[in-house]
Amino acid sequence: MSDANAPIEPEAAQPGQTRLRDCPSWTYLLQEFYGIYARGSAGGSKAIRSHRKRVRDNLSYVIDSNPIVAHRQPLIKPVTAHLPRAFDLAANGPMAGMSRALERADTQLTWEYGYERVPQHLAQKYAYCEVLGPQGPILSDRLTLGFVLFAPRTTYPQHSHLDIEESYISVAGEWSENEFAVFAPGSLILNKPGHEHRITTGDFDPCLLAYAWIGPSDKLAAPGMKFSKTRKRIVQGI
Repeated sequence: MSDANAPIEPEAAQPGQTRLRDCPSWTYLLQEFYGIYARGSAGGSKAIRSHRKRVRDNLSYVIDSNPIVAHRQPLIKPVTAHLPRAFDLAANGPMAGMSRALERADTQLTWEYGYERVPQHLAQKYAYCEVLGPQGPILSDRLTLGFVLFAPRTTYPQHSHLDIEESYISVAGEWSENEFAVFAPGSLILNKPGHEHRITTGDFDPCLLAYAWIGPSDKLAAPGMKFSKTRKRIVQGI
């Protein structure tokens, strides 16, 4: 149920503007996000349980507000050639519903890099698309949801997000964060603000991740994404 005291979403649509309830593909995709953050296990972690609730509460508010859907130019990147394989991998797994919903919106996705300078090798192996957030297409300043796609044999360099709490949920493919474990489809990984992390993918298949960002509206609008200047030694807690 929506919070009556929560900040107001973007102003009401003007004649000719499109809203969420006019776009079934986007609506069903958001419903998949909500269901995953509602049904998934917190594994006994209070931090993950709290994060899941914050995502659900903010997403519920956004859906209830029937936000504006802004037109974004569909764009592809070299890595999107791996997207059909990712959909195939997800088809019979725990994230099949999410994968099918994303596939329905495939031709409307805007894939981008998010960095001013991207290493040439990474430009061939990585891209992300925002589906809800300050950049749209579904406009919101409360929450960012999207997807990131990696090719096989990719190392996404060490980085962090200032003032942004981030979770990844595996949709297809296996991957590791900071080389401590292998995560399979359905897994949720929580990165607290400022947490240094890097991602590696397997040798044979692409990896598709859904992500959620929670943080101040100004940080969601301009997250200042950048790679760490030096690779720090990341020590696993006990």
